[in-house]
Amino acid sequence: MNPDTTVLIAEDDDGHAALIEKNLRRAGIEKPCHRLRDGQEVLDYLLGSGDIPQGKIGHRYLLLLDINLPRVNGIEVLRVLKEHAVLRKIPVLMLSTTDNPQEVEACHSIGCNFYLTKPTEPETFAQAIICLGSFLGIVTVPMIRLSTQTTVSLN
Repeated sequence: MNPDTTVLIAEDDDGHAALIEKNLRRAGIEKPCHRLRDGQEVLDYLLGSGDIPQGKIGHRYLLLLDINLPRVNGIEVLRVLKEHAVLRKIPVLMLSTTDNPQEVEACHSIGCNFYLTKPTEPETFAQAIICLGSFLGIVTVPMIRLSTQTTVSLN
């Protein structure tokens, strides 16, 4: 992964977020991680709205996006990002406790790059994240160039 990539972890469950970050580190991903607790925080961070500072202009992001987020769910966040002229380039990995085929298809149709079903057993979940981290270690992430006037509508 590029040295200036930030891993965004959009996860409302504190335990899952800690498990993800810990096991990415165990897999050798030493990139900065930034935790966002709900879908609106993700949008505010990337679009620079609300009380959350905007992500860095001219930076690289990889988004691990839980589907069942409060305020704005992960599928709607994915839809907004993939409809945005610049943010659509951010690689998005959907995380869900379900492997519902309709949900998987919907996420891929909107433009997610990967869909990972969270295993229910903590050790299996940890091992899945370590494998994911090994894969992410060799991924090249595109540069995102945001203007300071970026806006979005949630219609």
